[in-house]
Amino acid sequence: MITDTQILSPATGMDAVTLRVGDLENMTSYYSNTLSLEPLEEKSHRGQVYRVLGRGTVPFIRLISTPGLPAVDRSQAGLYHTAWLFPDREALAATVYHSARDPRSRFVGSSDHLVSEAFYFTDPEGNGIELYIDRPREEWVHQGGEIAMDTLPLDPQKFLTEHLQEDRIAMTGTLAGKVGHVHLQVGDIARAREFYVDALGFEPTQTGYRGALFASAGGYHHHVAMNSWHSRGAGPRAASLGLGSLAITVPDREQLDQVAQRLRDRGLWLADDGHTLSTRDPWDTLVTLSLPGTSTEQLLREI
Repeated sequence: MITDTQILSPATGMDAVTLRVGDLENMTSYYSNTLSLEPLEEKSHRGQVYRVLGRGTVPFIRLISTPGLPAVDRSQAGLYHTAWLFPDREALAATVYHSARDPRSRFVGSSDHLVSEAFYFTDPEGNGIELYIDRPREEWVHQGGEIAMDTLPLDPQKFLTEHLQEDRIAMTGTLAGKVGHVHLQVGDIARAREFYVDALGFEPTQTGYRGALFASAGGYHHHVAMNSWHSRGAGPRAASLGLGSLAITVPDREQLDQVAQRLRDRGLWLADDGHTLSTRDPWDTLVTLSLPGTSTEQLLREI
């Protein structure tokens, strides 16, 4: 029987994702234009510039300038996409509009997932992006102890025609949003489950997709997803552009202590500075769990 000390609190959420980028100014311009983000703060570490972008005071993404690294490789472990969640269809439509108009964006598709409606893009350096809204939880269907999800057609033109509003386009940067989930590429789903479910404490929510696993805290459809569709058999990540770290927020110190104990029990590396617990997944992706209220100064710490 799984106890409360073995799973993450329902108050768990995702935080700003970190990307290593080759062209900091182009990537800053891209995310500023498409997601209406503004630079919140930046700092240099050993010749590398760390820049945090967000809306208002909410960090959305941290960019680390690391020119010279190999480009994103879709056959390796790393980032499949970062998914930003918006409060309503109008806010989503305005952000999709900005993203679609930027010639540096590559539109990948759009889908109705039953629990959500989503639009997919790729940024100039090959990082996946999902922009989405959730359907109300009372509309989610549970089958066999899991949350039913699917990939059904969603007409982007029809969606924009119905929900795009001129006033929202002009004020996109003031609209709410946050990182809703992060989807990873991994080498092996069983090993991913051992780390993200058994060690960290997420609970599986959908296991029916071949080569994929969806997991969450508190009954959400997923905070993390892992697939091996293009990366099956991939080993530890070599230094490259793309995902720098995955950030999770937990509500209190007790949660950090419980995760730390599970990591120790499995002989996994961890570091703890009192506010943030750091560890690495089986593919050497840095994963941090932090208490609420992570400041931009803490986001600018060296990794």
